[in-house]
Amino acid sequence: MRLLSSMLVSIALLGAVPAPALDTNAVISGWLNAQSTLKTWEADFTQTRTMRTLKQPLVSTGHVWFAMPGQFRWELGRPAQTIAVRDAREMLVIYPRLKRAERYQLTGSEAGMLGEALALLDAGFPGDRESFDARFRVKALAPTNAAWMLDLEPVRASTRRMIPLIQLTLATNNYELLANEIVLPDGSRMRNEFTNASVNPAFDAERFTPALGAEYTFTEPLKP
Repeated sequence: MRLLSSMLVSIALLGAVPAPALDTNAVISGWLNAQSTLKTWEADFTQTRTMRTLKQPLVSTGHVWFAMPGQFRWELGRPAQTIAVRDAREMLVIYPRLKRAERYQLTGSEAGMLGEALALLDAGFPGDRESFDARFRVKALAPTNAAWMLDLEPVRASTRRMIPLIQLTLATNNYELLANEIVLPDGSRMRNEFTNASVNPAFDAERFTPALGAEYTFTEPLKP
């Protein structure tokens, strides 16, 4: 769940805001326009999770890859302790040490709220303003140092029950995603800070189609 929560917002919302003034419409329009040439993206990340039940936050590092339309691969830990790979049909969550993998169907009735929440990834790369507005409401926009803080709320009530708020930290000078953070219903917060980002790198086809041997055990948690 920790990795899944992180995935729902990270590479899905790549970009930044160059607006010199607090004109929300101009900011969003500029951000979407800047992403029109983005096809692939990868970066290192440091993930910090803050929970009310823990005195100290949990900190992990990893790497993320993204390719249009809606493919991603997250590796949490070095070496990777958890790997999540997603395409239009399904998501695999892989635990290399345990030789175990979970398969989540993202189409049909089995997808449920998980599929709906993961659909937010596509909203990070909309073809037009209409498709963005269909998924998000802008709750706040504020400058801080050389960055914008952009708060987004999912439009659909069922999605908001899983992810009430998404916050982006966006550089004002080069449209770079610096960080994102989600607030979960229990008040927990998950923040990802990105470094060493690369725009439009070439990926091997195997990046999003991992070959798992016969030693792996597969489960499908969403199936009744």
